[in-house]
Amino acid sequence: MAKATKKQALGRGLSALLNDPENDIKSVSDKNADKVIGNVVELDINSIEVNPFQPRSNFNDETLEELASSIRELGIIQPITVRKLDFNKFQLVSGERRFRASKLVGLETIPAYIRIANDQESLEMALVENIQRQDLDPIEIALSYQRLIDEIEITQEKLSDRVGKKRSTITNYLRLLKLDPIIQTGMRDGFISMGHGRALINIDKKKDQIAIYEKVVSDGLSVRATEQLVKDHKEPKSSGSEKKKSTSDVPEFVSSSLDSIKERLATKVDITTSKNGKGKIVIPFHSEEDFKRIKKLLTGE
Repeated sequence: MAKATKKQALGRGLSALLNDPENDIKSVSDKNADKVIGNVVELDINSIEVNPFQPRSNFNDETLEELASSIRELGIIQPITVRKLDFNKFQLVSGERRFRASKLVGLETIPAYIRIANDQESLEMALVENIQRQDLDPIEIALSYQRLIDEIEITQEKLSDRVGKKRSTITNYLRLLKLDPIIQTGMRDGFISMGHGRALINIDKKKDQIAIYEKVVSDGLSVRATEQLVKDHKEPKSSGSEKKKSTSDVPEFVSSSLDSIKERLATKVDITTSKNGKGKIVIPFHSEEDFKRIKKLLTGE
């Protein structure tokens, strides 16, 4: 406890250096800059503005309240990081959840690491720091990668080194941005996973993407079942001579209902008939989960 008190007192002592307008620290070469830059300083919470480069846009109210409760009991365990803009004016680089939760609690000051950085450096620090977080959704990560590529003018190869991720991983995230915005929103809200999204990317037309996405959500399809659904969608309906041969003798009362059966079951359906009008329907399944889904559609159980 004594150690924590000493650290807090030190932070308040350093904050006094920042409140001297005649010796305002504007660069790393200024007097006393080495005592402040990179150290933990107690800052007036109202002197800090949010970062316009923040890639994260979703802040869950419930988890913010939980963090606020923890801060109320234990205080700020991990300081935020800010960059100095002007005299007694700072901007968040990382730690916006801690900053927001501290405001909810009503804290007047907050411990912060101080950096001096230009806009480009601030953007890069904010994006890279946020990419490393575990609670970003796939679209937020993809947007962060895209912003680094566009605004920092960095290649995927260099980005791979910067964030410590394989280039193929970065590519997979970036491809998610090709999805229809409705599907991207569904992924951000947790209705589908990144695996579902990667399967849906293979559908070229956005209207077809949305149609399959809605079926995936309504039927609760697994990633594997979604991949099969996409595969069935991409297969030509009547391009092969073998398929023509197998369907040429199907009676009208069967062929007229075949498409509706496939649509209902969201899977490929094979039908064979004999000359006397008898036949059979073959419904493939791809996993135990897929079998249970089909069973539920057929039996209601």
